[in-house]
Amino acid sequence: MNGNTDTVTDARPETASDDATESTEGDAPTFRGDDLVVGYPGTDEPVIDEESVVAAPGEVTALVGPNGSGKSTLLKGLADQVDRDAGTVLLDGEDVDDIGTKAMARSVGLLSQENVAPDSLTVGELVEHGRYPHRGFFDGLTEADLSAIDRAIDLAGVDHLRDREIGQLSGGQKQLVWIAMVLAQETGVLLLDEPTTFLDLHHQLEVLDVLETLRAEGETTIVVVLHDIQQAARFADYIVALEDGSVYDWGPPGDVLTEQLLADVFRVDAVVEHDPLRVSPRRALDDGSE
Repeated sequence: MNGNTDTVTDARPETASDDATESTEGDAPTFRGDDLVVGYPGTDEPVIDEESVVAAPGEVTALVGPNGSGKSTLLKGLADQVDRDAGTVLLDGEDVDDIGTKAMARSVGLLSQENVAPDSLTVGELVEHGRYPHRGFFDGLTEADLSAIDRAIDLAGVDHLRDREIGQLSGGQKQLVWIAMVLAQETGVLLLDEPTTFLDLHHQLEVLDVLETLRAEGETTIVVVLHDIQQAARFADYIVALEDGSVYDWGPPGDVLTEQLLADVFRVDAVVEHDPLRVSPRRALDDGSE
């Protein structure tokens, strides 16, 4: 664990002060995890061990780090997708364990890496699934549902694919459709696990453009796992850098992305330039495995 960790994990963005634990109507919600311990059955040690993270309301917080650093595990712990051994996740000051599963799905949307749907479903039908938390089991689609679906499809830029079957889509198109489904939930918190991984550059930028639009609207608190440091530098308001399940540093990209961090966390010799912020890797450093 880096020496900065104790200070960093207690830090908070100025927009999420202690005096404002609950958002007012129309504002993006406050979302945080405190002293989280998250692991998996059969493992001796937790992946995340007593770490805390705050997502700035209405802004984009990127989780970055090398493979195995705990980014996806931390996100799943925040999303209540894996059992937490300890710690609390708070949504506008309320423990999510007290909210209930369906209410949680109306408040927190998750795009995971493991997305599967029948190939015969159309894009429109898949996006409709995002409205399930807002409906009874036998309820039909309301005008509000249809409006949310149309907005999500438009925001994700997949209206031209609405009647296409999922099995006919490219990988990048599928990712945008899955994002549209999550957007149709109309949640105040959006959690995205590596949404740009394995996509070509065009579709990566389309995905990131969706995040920029949501940030401009200011009504959604976003936490996203990103592998690409340059993308995190450009699109995130805050960065949480993880190393071996611990928070190494946290803050605005210009403060967090230093040459020292890139060497310590990513084992990369790089040059960091400012105005604009740019990371230029030069060579891989010895990872100490030998």
